[in-house]
Amino acid sequence: MTTKPINPTDTTQSATPCTSLKVSPPPGPAFEMRFTSTPRGARLARRLAAVRLDAWGIPYGTDPHDAIVLIVAELTANAVSHGHVPGRDFHLRLHTTPDGRTVRVEVTDTRTERHPCRPAAPEEADVIDETGRGLLLVSQLATRWDWHPRPDGPGKAVWAECTLPTLRGGACPPGHDPTTREQAAPDVEPDRRLGEAGTR
Repeated sequence: MTTKPINPTDTTQSATPCTSLKVSPPPGPAFEMRFTSTPRGARLARRLAAVRLDAWGIPYGTDPHDAIVLIVAELTANAVSHGHVPGRDFHLRLHTTPDGRTVRVEVTDTRTERHPCRPAAPEEADVIDETGRGLLLVSQLATRWDWHPRPDGPGKAVWAECTLPTLRGGACPPGHDPTTREQAAPDVEPDRRLGEAGTR
């Protein structure tokens, strides 16, 4: 609902000058959803992330798309394997910066006592046990990654950011619309049914 603009000649307004507020740029596209903390939930999260990236102009079959989807796969698999708490879901948030040049993946679980360790350098990868290889892969694919305690409850959030290659002329990736925001897309239910059918 719009409101009528204030008349600049209205004498009832205060004569005290107001400090102008700094307007932040509009956020980039975002997708977030909770998933069951099961392998099926992790597969569905990966699948929906791939669909969203394609819709945002990071198409299937490109290196950035494949890298980000692999990061989603690793972080959601870790949430299911190492962050699982019975009866609790994990949360995936996928969003871009306002300029569309960086994609951030954030996966939150509710387990508090197991924190991820930073992986060793690539030359030391042969001495890492199997549980550390997922984050080692994330560290190779992402521009940067880290984790922090959950601000709104028990658990932690592990995040990774990928900076997309800049196009000629400094343009954003094709199809990027900074006004697009999504919570859960209308095709979630069909995707869920397809995901479940594939696991039977």
